[in-house]
Amino acid sequence: MASAVTTQHIASNMALLSYDHDPGSTSAVITSPDGGTTKRVVPLALYEWFGVAAMTSVSASSSGITKVEIVGCTDSTGANPTVVVDSGTVAADAVGDFVFVECQASQVKEVGDAAGLTLTHVAARLTCSNSGDEAVVTYLRLRPKFPQKDLTTNVIS
Repeated sequence: MASAVTTQHIASNMALLSYDHDPGSTSAVITSPDGGTTKRVVPLALYEWFGVAAMTSVSASSSGITKVEIVGCTDSTGANPTVVVDSGTVAADAVGDFVFVECQASQVKEVGDAAGLTLTHVAARLTCSNSGDEAVVTYLRLRPKFPQKDLTTNVIS
């Protein structure tokens, strides 16, 4: 018999967030529902790993997503985006194609130190081949320093 009572194993050890990405541009744009005005940037201090899955949801051209980067930023506004990981050139051209990249918090710190920056936040930055291309971008923060209930929870607007 099904129960409404359960323990958390995954949700207390991973913070997962999925975002709509409508870049409205062919240049590199931090995950945003409105062409870069609202940037989806998350703090990394309490996690050891960060991963990004970017899936083409609308392909207005033959190439779709052409690059996915993880950038470290100096604050929650996405200031001073500095590339930590670069997928290289990809062609996620069909709806459902996705690209995955990941890094460790230690990599973010190392890149920041080399650039003379304190990178406290991370984000995905996508390049698409057509301004009408769109994506669903999922951020995964893993290996929390303090596992606790509801690091991942429902998001209903």
